[in-house]
Amino acid sequence: MSQLFDALSKVIDPELRRSITELGMVEKAELINGRAEIKVLLTIAGCPMREQLTNDIQKALGEVREVKEIALEYGVMNEAQREKVRDIVRGGKSKEIPFARPDSLTRVIGISSGKGGVGKSSLTTNLAIAVAKQGMNVGILDADVYGHSIPRLLGLIGQRPTAIDDMFIPLENHGVKCVSMEMFKPDRSDAVAYRGPILHKVLSQLLTDAFWGDLDFLFLDLPPGTGDLAISLGQLIPGSELIVVTTPQIAAAEVAERSGRIAHQMKQQIVGVIENMSAFPCPTCGEKIELFGSGGGEATAARLSQLVGAEVPVLGNIPFSHALRNGGDGGQPVVITTNDDPAAVAINEIAANLTQRKRSLVGVPLKLNTN
Repeated sequence: MSQLFDALSKVIDPELRRSITELGMVEKAELINGRAEIKVLLTIAGCPMREQLTNDIQKALGEVREVKEIALEYGVMNEAQREKVRDIVRGGKSKEIPFARPDSLTRVIGISSGKGGVGKSSLTTNLAIAVAKQGMNVGILDADVYGHSIPRLLGLIGQRPTAIDDMFIPLENHGVKCVSMEMFKPDRSDAVAYRGPILHKVLSQLLTDAFWGDLDFLFLDLPPGTGDLAISLGQLIPGSELIVVTTPQIAAAEVAERSGRIAHQMKQQIVGVIENMSAFPCPTCGEKIELFGSGGGEATAARLSQLVGAEVPVLGNIPFSHALRNGGDGGQPVVITTNDDPAAVAINEIAANLTQRKRSLVGVPLKLNTN
């Protein structure tokens, strides 16, 4: 029996990222005349990862020489068992926003814009995937409660997270975890009509109730403008940062500056400005086409630099790209499908620069043993 448990301890729950033996999911593991009789308790009936779990269990037991046959049975945990699982994955801590803790090393970056239609959500998705490709653990919280679009861009339409009572597991695709208001609506077409205090509570609950695991980066796709959620981010996660997205158009840049001003008032660091839909090469002659003008990103960065009294850089200029738009519509972002596209190249460069800059450890308890 110990041989079976040793083998099963190597099986990792695909969603909770813990050993199934550590989580108490193995109720029975007996070896009788070469026949391994196994009963595994799932956190919920109809677990979406059941097939993957079955394959992993069979593979692990197949490495035990004495096992000639496998009889695998599934059951469902009761409330007390699920509560124990919640305690294990939360490390015994009460419900809280893990990224607001002083010892959190997760970089929380809000992606904002002064107005809609500048490609903020597409950029958030591609940037998150590009950072994940750098070997980082990455999540996206679709905080654009009214205009949520991240599930489509990530190829997660129609999927719902697994819930363990009051805790749920973010969905994942392309190496990025994701939580969106869309995943909790009865129907995708349903409108969301929340006002100020409720919006704050929704953001708090999405941050608290989700089991994100250990993240290096969490990107928040914020609603356009300077509304309640932009303020709530600064209140809920004081150490969060901000990237401002604009287009080359000067009129759009003037509006984008306002989202940076809100972040400055909330004492958030402005990481920089990204200019989207910048000049792109003509596919016929190669000449640069400035479809939306030029200079918007530089103008926004200059105004914000003057505001904060320090340099706010232009992190990059993303050329207008049909591949970026097509990839988003199909849930296959351009940094996955067309890595040599000029837009993908620019996004990958921004991601590389972001991952090179480590978060400061000033004020973070290091828990060093000085004995």
